[in-house]
Amino acid sequence: MNKKQIIFVTSNLGKLKSAQRELEEIEVIQYNAELIEPRSDNIKEISKVKAMQAYEMTKKPCISMDSGFFIEELNGFPRAYVNYALETIGIEGILKLMEGKENRDCKFKECLVYYDGDNMKFFEAETTGILSSEVRGSDNNKNWSKLSYIFKVKEVGKTIAELSENEREKYLSTEEQSCFKKFIKWYLKN
Repeated sequence: MNKKQIIFVTSNLGKLKSAQRELEEIEVIQYNAELIEPRSDNIKEISKVKAMQAYEMTKKPCISMDSGFFIEELNGFPRAYVNYALETIGIEGILKLMEGKENRDCKFKECLVYYDGDNMKFFEAETTGILSSEVRGSDNNKNWSKLSYIFKVKEVGKTIAELSENEREKYLSTEEQSCFKKFIKWYLKN
């Protein structure tokens, strides 16, 4: 039996690998393109615009995804501007901004959009944690952001980059934390 397919328009190999791993029941086909992101800190709006661009390029049903990182003490900074923050101040700069701050609550938010030219469907997810006070962990091909070295999972007090495979599965793979899981559940029914 042939697997259902979906086109994922992204140039981010980390996002592609995550999609292929989490959407194993379907074939994820990468369409490598740089999409123009609107200037917004609303990841849902960014994902929507990217999905519409992706459909115009492929003329086939496709998905697009955007994510953000929100630090409570910094009024949500860097929000959807994660790449810009990482390119300019890096994770070391983020930690410097947080020196002496007690509230270290932070979260990842992501939004995946499916668009087929007529129908648009949104899948949102959130993972809460605590900002580490130092860079911790080792390189891992499952880390698709430098933030993995400073985002601590509350339940175990380790950064994502320090987690074992079993810990990643247990603490980072719930449906609430994965827009891919929400999407696949819907997509296989339709």
